[in-house]
Amino acid sequence: MKILSNKNNLQILHEDNHIIIVNKRAGDIVQGDKTGDKPLSDVVKEYIKDKYNKPGNVYLGTVHRLDRPTTGIVIFAKTSKALERLNKMLREKTISKTYWAIVKNKPKKEQDTLIHYLKKNPKNNKSTAFKTETEGSKKAILHYKIIKELDSYILLEIDLETGRHHQIRCQLASIGSYIKGDLKYGAKRSNKDASIHLHARKIELIHPVTKETIFAEAPTPNDVIWEACN
Repeated sequence: MKILSNKNNLQILHEDNHIIIVNKRAGDIVQGDKTGDKPLSDVVKEYIKDKYNKPGNVYLGTVHRLDRPTTGIVIFAKTSKALERLNKMLREKTISKTYWAIVKNKPKKEQDTLIHYLKKNPKNNKSTAFKTETEGSKKAILHYKIIKELDSYILLEIDLETGRHHQIRCQLASIGSYIKGDLKYGAKRSNKDASIHLHARKIELIHPVTKETIFAEAPTPNDVIWEACN
């Protein structure tokens, strides 16, 4: 897969007339929020406007988000037709998303399916995992497997079945395997760049317009621990 970089400092994993897939850096916000920081969506719009000499406003639809300290694949729609169809695909769970997470404590099982009921607290922007359904909770399902053991950490590959608020972070923490750097969910130390070691690694989908199979894989960030995983 050819990865394109450009003066907007975007790492583009796939681009066509209808969709653009980029590799998000730690610290980037996908859409504008109360911080007022420039979102990734605006950077992508500027790239499109510049590359294609587009006058006026550029259309760009945000298909899904990643947490600010998380890295990896984000899909944007360049047409309203693509956005509508991609949203439908997300609802119907026909987009396959695979994540990598570096955790401190090894899970008891080499691979497992985790099922919890997550409840979000908007006040502290944190989710709590319950073993049984509770008022206001949403069912969360993920599948993980250990793919590498490092000296002090474990690399997990995770396939999401649902997409809940902080799902991977919260569910892994609930089994004692908190993600490196994730102070909010139990890590003892933060990472220097305020990232966490959670990376949206791979995505596979049927193109919403052309119907071809699209596969994208995002390179991991440049740090010693991620490099030990490759």
